[in-house]
Amino acid sequence: MSDAFLRDIAQNRINAEILERWRVIDLPDPWLVAGCLFQTVWNLLSGQSAEAGINDYDIFYFDPADRSEAGERGAQAVVADAFSDPGVTLEVTNQARVHLWYAKHFGRPYPELCSSEDGIRRFLVLETCVGVRPGECQAPYGVAGIYSRALTPNPLTPYPELFARKVASYRARWPDLYETPVSKHAPQENS
Repeated sequence: MSDAFLRDIAQNRINAEILERWRVIDLPDPWLVAGCLFQTVWNLLSGQSAEAGINDYDIFYFDPADRSEAGERGAQAVVADAFSDPGVTLEVTNQARVHLWYAKHFGRPYPELCSSEDGIRRFLVLETCVGVRPGECQAPYGVAGIYSRALTPNPLTPYPELFARKVASYRARWPDLYETPVSKHAPQENS
């Protein structure tokens, strides 16, 4: 299943270019994550171009040795400079420092993370918990939900108002997406 997913996300020329030039991303534990991946699939499923409506391309990395805002801005600048030619916004986030700003930005607490993969598994919507890098796919809850167009709240990030806003935003662009309840097989904090 991840092979098909990797082929599909590569139909987005920006994803393909980022992954092709991945070696220039000289950051610890980097992953291309989130919207640029699952939105590409939703675009393809709905007959749109692969890149339609994708506002930015997110890269997670994990550097506990430098949790400063300045360090993250420096990483952002290096990546933005290396990928200035595709004409898209790349957002770079150090997962080792998310807990330092999340509550102020979103009004909800957030645990200290131990890896980029830990950040990937905490997106508000289970089906959007996905990251890739060349030859690898990190999808802790699988990719089938992306293809089925499901939107399930993530119990690891139990913020119904934030989830509702995210769902409304997605459904405005892809009306055939549908909400599902939390599964009894959903992740738990100590999983």
